[in-house]
Amino acid sequence: MPKFVVMFLLAILAAQAATGIVGAQIITVDVTPGHATNHFVPSKTVGAGIDRIPTSAIDHTLTNPATLREVFSAGFQPVTYRQNTDLQVEAWHWNPEGTWSDEKDNQGYFTGSSKPTGFIRYSYGFSLPHRGDDSGSGYSRLTDGDTSTYWKSDPYLASRFTRESDSLHPQWAILDLRNVDLIDTIRIDWAAPYAIRYLIQFWTGRNPFDFPTQGIWQTFPHGEVDAGKGGVETIHLTNQFMPVRYVRIVMTHSSDTCNSHGPSDPRNCVGYAINEIYIGTTDKEGQFHDLVRHTSDREQTSTRTSSVDSWHRAADERSNAGTQIGFDLFFRSGVTQGLPAIVPIAMVYDNPDNAAAEIKYLEARKYPISYVEMGEEVDGQWMSPEDYGALYLQFAAALHRVDPSLKLGGPSFQGVNTDILYWPDANGNASWLQRFLEYLKAHGRMQDLAFFSFEHYPYDPCLNTWDRLYTEPQLVANIMKTWRDDGIPATMPMFITESNLSPSATESFMDIFGGLWLSDYIGSFLSDGGNGVYYFHYLPLKMEPGCDDSQGTYGMFTVNPDYTIDQPLSQYFAARMINFDWLQHDGGTHTMFPSSGTYTDGAGHTLVTAYSVLRPDGNWAVMMVNRDQYNAHQVRIVFRNEEAKTERYFSGTVDAAYFGPDQYKWHPAQQLMDPSHFPLQPTHPLQAYKPGYAAPDGPIKETTVRGEKTTDYDVPASSVVVLRGKLNK
Repeated sequence: MPKFVVMFLLAILAAQAATGIVGAQIITVDVTPGHATNHFVPSKTVGAGIDRIPTSAIDHTLTNPATLREVFSAGFQPVTYRQNTDLQVEAWHWNPEGTWSDEKDNQGYFTGSSKPTGFIRYSYGFSLPHRGDDSGSGYSRLTDGDTSTYWKSDPYLASRFTRESDSLHPQWAILDLRNVDLIDTIRIDWAAPYAIRYLIQFWTGRNPFDFPTQGIWQTFPHGEVDAGKGGVETIHLTNQFMPVRYVRIVMTHSSDTCNSHGPSDPRNCVGYAINEIYIGTTDKEGQFHDLVRHTSDREQTSTRTSSVDSWHRAADERSNAGTQIGFDLFFRSGVTQGLPAIVPIAMVYDNPDNAAAEIKYLEARKYPISYVEMGEEVDGQWMSPEDYGALYLQFAAALHRVDPSLKLGGPSFQGVNTDILYWPDANGNASWLQRFLEYLKAHGRMQDLAFFSFEHYPYDPCLNTWDRLYTEPQLVANIMKTWRDDGIPATMPMFITESNLSPSATESFMDIFGGLWLSDYIGSFLSDGGNGVYYFHYLPLKMEPGCDDSQGTYGMFTVNPDYTIDQPLSQYFAARMINFDWLQHDGGTHTMFPSSGTYTDGAGHTLVTAYSVLRPDGNWAVMMVNRDQYNAHQVRIVFRNEEAKTERYFSGTVDAAYFGPDQYKWHPAQQLMDPSHFPLQPTHPLQAYKPGYAAPDGPIKETTVRGEKTTDYDVPASSVVVLRGKLNK
């Protein structure tokens, strides 16, 4: 090659590098009619969630029309009401007015009033006195050092209510000794009802909750009890000390004797109850030495249980622990924009009558309901799929007696990226979802599952490194495929009812990273056939502590002390790009087609992803996300019909929208060694923070470009670009 040609090419490459443009690539949109991947209507598909929040946030946001207008300007439409009490191991009084099963003492099982009389502004969770876990809103009664308190299992999992043998729904309690210790003895102080038949087992592998298939529950040599008599039972488990960390009591046959609340309610007389558990060693003189720490706080020896009785008292209200928005305020504030909403019923720690009363109330008020979600993050409560199935069928029957047309579903899995695993059943099946679906099918009740829901929090909160952006399309696609492979029918709607970057908010939420992720996530979910996606959190909230002293917020805005909006954040602009530039916000059915790019970073990461829809207004819209942090790219877009053997292109005026570093940049919070430099309450006596802020903070750049076959479209570094227009004839 002549020297002057080489020099000329090098000069071109140098110019491209100087402008940040590194080569060109082809985005191919497969518009073959039979290859469409999805059909959806934005007003039914792209929404947001509202959760339990501080009372002050409710009062300042849902009653402030200016705030709601700014929230609505993001373009999200349907709303899902998130029910947080299941996560906190609490009973939910969705209506503060109602009746107790023990009216005389304001205790027992609560059923909210189904008659619309007053105005429900707030609702609260109630802690459970018979809890067996140290998660959520309290501590376990199994190791609290008080033999007058006790754990009791959910009565609705007993044969009286399941109509199945108790052996099909064994209940369990697990103690984590924190370290591997030598033990040979367990002492169980039973309450009533107690277990007549039970097993004492130890775990052979690593953490049984994090690695449920990497070990087995093995019964101690003397750990099988066939004739339990209640009271205090001391069992010498083995003839020699054994190194153990996790110990499980598995109960399969109940005495059906009534607990301390008496025989007036049959729920008091089924299941299992334990006052206190002791584990340790017995010396040669017969003296028992306990290794368990018994204290009424979270420094106690940790326990988990298969279920918890929802019996509680009026005094157990937790109004200071965050507020569930009252249904009347929720529907009348305007936040639903008049669209049908997904509403939850509490199921893991509730009773069917209360759930049925909730639906009666909502229908009496004529509030529009799209779907009813059954429980919240049940996998996080470590309930077995068979137990969840038994509750699901009981609650579904109660709800369908109120309204046979209700569309019920769940189980609102936690935001995970892999299949939910549970200890294998007798057939070796460890897939939670497969076993739940099998339970419904075995009972002839698959028709009661009208939709499948899960949450999506794909990243570890402290590991939001830039390269994580490359993984999102594969993460959401793979988990959806996993659920389908587990048995979710292809025709069953699949919803992500709660989602954001990670379970804990950090500065990455506000950085442009968060906006790029949101665009890629929603685009990929819809491209893979998802039927409903809900951003979390719809309402603006104050900053909260994140990783490494960073601050973050689930939401699209920063707010002032009175919750008025201060400035929009990256996910707000991404939402507008999705809902107004890419989608036809007020339009009907959109048809989505697969898109693919050609440019990678050499390690196989696609740098520019693309998502293409044919809108009801006849325009084609392509949303591109450039995950390349420093380099712009040029793309050509080809619309290829494999069936007709044709290629088409944007033609004429093309509307273009850009959101990138020229439109938005987040400046992280700064630590000030002298708190007097900034009037914020310090997180530590020697520390204060100047909060982060965005500058510039918009707006999205809106322009037009000329489209034709040879047009190269610019996609700036770290940006979202939407092109919208007609194709050539």
